[in-house]
Amino acid sequence: MMARRELLVGTACLILAGRAIAAPAPFDLAAIERARVLRAGSAFLAHAPRTIAAIPAPRSPGTRHDYYSEGDYWWPDPASPSGPYIRRDGFSNPAKFDGHRDALIRFGVEMPALTAAWLLSKDARYAHHAVAHLKAWFVDPATRMAPDLAHAQAIIGVNTGRAIGIIDTLQIVEVARAVELLGRAHAPGYAAVRRGVEGWFRDYLTWLTTSPAGREERDQANNHGSCWLLQAAAFASLVGDATVLDAARTRLTETIIPHQIAPDGSQPLELARTKPYSYSLFNLDVLAGACRLLSRDNDLWRFTTADGRGIGKAIAFMAPFIHEKGAWPYAKDVEYFDDLPVRQPSLLFGGEALGRADWLTLWLSLDADPVVAEVVRNFPIRQPLLWPIA
Repeated sequence: MMARRELLVGTACLILAGRAIAAPAPFDLAAIERARVLRAGSAFLAHAPRTIAAIPAPRSPGTRHDYYSEGDYWWPDPASPSGPYIRRDGFSNPAKFDGHRDALIRFGVEMPALTAAWLLSKDARYAHHAVAHLKAWFVDPATRMAPDLAHAQAIIGVNTGRAIGIIDTLQIVEVARAVELLGRAHAPGYAAVRRGVEGWFRDYLTWLTTSPAGREERDQANNHGSCWLLQAAAFASLVGDATVLDAARTRLTETIIPHQIAPDGSQPLELARTKPYSYSLFNLDVLAGACRLLSRDNDLWRFTTADGRGIGKAIAFMAPFIHEKGAWPYAKDVEYFDDLPVRQPSLLFGGEALGRADWLTLWLSLDADPVVAEVVRNFPIRQPLLWPIA
């Protein structure tokens, strides 16, 4: 099986979608991304900010400033339609309340794209509109979101929020990356909101790292623990919290990589789900994002445990199945299998860090802008220009 995977990864740089595609040398990410980013940024200039405060959540126990969502895989019990919901893993309930999460995803798509467009063009319109989104979400008392997630992924009839709902704010990891770059580059308009925006992220990071819900999510063994780590790293990077950053580095090498990645590079906890392909891609992208943020001189990309577990090994495991999904030897996902893969950032980040032109070529061949809502939700690293090599 390993020999087949290695052959497929090697072949990816020669034949993709029936034609030869070569990774550019040197690999100029700004040139690759420019047209796509400016097209998106121009479109988003027409979209006014809209926060959760404008979206009623009838079943929420909180105020209009409190984020609220409902668990994806929870459904009415046919045996007791008015009773507590029951779980159907992998099958998303279309009747759940998604209003706040959809708004957060939209924010996570648009604000980073506007920032990337400003970084490329220096057109002040993009920066000012990015700042308008930040002001609405984090500063304006009438529209801001409260800096906690006490009521995320509630289960009807069971609870009013769960620790695993913290995964919902993965959508603002790239917002934090954008904010950090706006500040570094002294973007027009940012100074007026800087204190409020960074104060919000500092408050949320405190809740994330000290609340019972935050600690519970941190200790989850699967992708939830990875998503907590990436959030903590991104928010700590923004506000300059060296203690959290150091703890995140240690957690990645001493807990997450040893417990989530097998010696062959597979992710057993994700393969055990009803969406093994999707969850393996998603968790790998999150781990790659954490590695990108926390690595010093590429040390975390080269890190392996005594028995060979590491981020590079995990990318090498998945790359052949990204190139040739038909070779996937495990169960197909119960939903959205045909809509994957997309332009998985693990290929880009790992390819750049480890000098793998084949991974970069494969990344170039994939869809950078998926439109299926569930795929977009599980594709939170959408603007690689906001992730300069650490």
